[in-house]
Order: sequence, then structure tokens, then C-alpha cells
Amino acid sequence: MSEVRGRFAPSPTGDLHIGNARTALLAWLQARSAGGRFVLRMEDLDPGRVRPEFLQSQLLDLRWLGLDWDEGPDVGGPVGPYLQTQRAELYDEALEKLWRAGYLYQCHCTRKEIAAAVNAPHAADDAEPPYPGTCRPVPLAESPLVSPNTAVRFRVPEEEVAFIDRVHGQQRLNPSRVGGDFVVRRKDGVAAYQLAAVVDDAAMGITDVLRGADLLTSTPRQILLYKALGLSMPRWAHVPLILGEDGERLAKRSGALTLRELREVGADAKRLVGWLAWSCGLNPDPGPVSAAELVDRFSLDDVSKADAIVCLPEWLMRK
Repeated sequence: MSEVRGRFAPSPTGDLHIGNARTALLAWLQARSAGGRFVLRMEDLDPGRVRPEFLQSQLLDLRWLGLDWDEGPDVGGPVGPYLQTQRAELYDEALEKLWRAGYLYQCHCTRKEIAAAVNAPHAADDAEPPYPGTCRPVPLAESPLVSPNTAVRFRVPEEEVAFIDRVHGQQRLNPSRVGGDFVVRRKDGVAAYQLAAVVDDAAMGITDVLRGADLLTSTPRQILLYKALGLSMPRWAHVPLILGEDGERLAKRSGALTLRELREVGADAKRLVGWLAWSCGLNPDPGPVSAAELVDRFSLDDVSKADAIVCLPEWLMRK
């Protein structure tokens, strides 16, 4: 069996919150419990929100939590660089390959036009209405890389995509009904998340992708890209989220408690790790424990399948 290679890939667009911390902890535990390597990659393709200070703060946050990595933007490694902004050539090569194979087309639609189309009476009632395919039949340039201010979309077939999720089991999803033809290159010429994540995970030899359950619907789209590019697929695990008391997903922009805040008040990282492990079923109680102490007893089989609506204990903020 090949060596397990796991990863955590945050976006340096804000400080990590406790939901990010739990996903990072679980991804680290999965790799370390299998004797594998752990990769840290920064997904910094959002120039309007990315800040160097957030990248540095996230590195401090993760180390404070007790996590380490074998490869990453600060330690290097054999499959770097580990910043997506430095990997544009790989994304362009993938786009050219997909274009030549007929998987892509250029799209001039604005967000307003798409919203008007999907809100029409004939539109689907899905939570994420599919792109209506307005630009799909229109042949444009010879290459997706030569037309500025134009998005590039992947042609999604009307079929189910099946895969095994190591937390939720057998999954069958139809990406043509959830989002439809998806963007692989944005109008600003930057690779979109779905493409960049697939290209990077394959190039970095990632064998196990563990991430939040909010990205479960991204997996069928990424599987289509893996197949179209002829790449080996990783194993998938989508772990439950921590929700606020209002039942909403925690977010950097909504004031969720951050690791920086906990660090700066001198909170005990072991208390947070123990509470995080307890919140997803890995610990019988929320008592303090180090990340390293959880490695030998970690199993994905023990991870809860349900999101947790939590009220943070006051003692979490104490030294």
C-alpha cells in the first residue's frame, strides 16, 4: 500500500475559527495515525481578500493547536510551491488539456443574467440552481487562455456520480442538477477552486482528502475533473461541521471565535483540542488532551456523522 498523504488547505483570507481547527485536527490525525505525511497548502487565489498577515497567523494558529506538517509554504518540500498563486502554470496546462478534449467552453454571462435565468418559472428548485447553459453551444476562441474577461466552464454530463465517503458511506450525486456546468477559470483569468484543488491534490500525491461536509457536493465535480484529466483519485472523507447556536455554519466573516483570539488571551490549547475531539465523538469527555495523545486512538469510524450545534464553554477562554 502506498504511503498515506493527507493535507489541510486553508485560504488566508482571515483568521482560522474553531470549525477550521476541528477539520485541521481531524485531517492531521488521519495522516499521522496511518504513519503518513501531512501537507499544508495555502489556497490564496482570492486576491481581493488574501492578506500575508493572515497566512502567518494561520501558521501560528496551527502550531499552537499542536499540529505540524512535513511539507508546506514555510518548510518547503518536493512537490512545491505550496502557495496556489505560484502554481498558475499547472492550472493553465490542465485547462489546455481539457479544452483540447472538448470539456470546456467560454461563458460571458454576468451574475445578474445567471440569477435571472435560474429564477425563471422553468428553473429547477434545487438549493443551488444549475447554470442554465446559456453559453454552452456557442463556439468562441481556440483556447480558454486567450480571451480576457471571460469565464470558462466545464461541461457537466447529465448523470449521477458515485463515490464512497469514509464518513457518510456510499454517495450518489448528480452535479448537473446541483450547480450544473461549473467555472474552472474565472473572468479575471485565475483558476477556480474546483480545478486548482484537483490539480494540486494530484500533483502533490494526496491520497486522502478530509474536509468539511459543506464541500461534499464539490466532490462529484472534482471526480469529473480527475477523470477528464486522467488523474488518480484520492479517498474522500467529509467530516461534520460545528454550527453556531443559531444553527448556521461558522464563518470568518460572521464573527466566529478564532484561534488567534484564544492564543492572545493565553487559552490552553489542550483544552480546545479535548473539546474539539469530544464534539465530534473522538473523546468520551471534553477534558484537556494534546493532539499527539489522540493519534493512537484515532479512527474515522468514531467520527460523528452529524453537525454539532454548540455553545462554547466559558472555560475555553481561560488560561
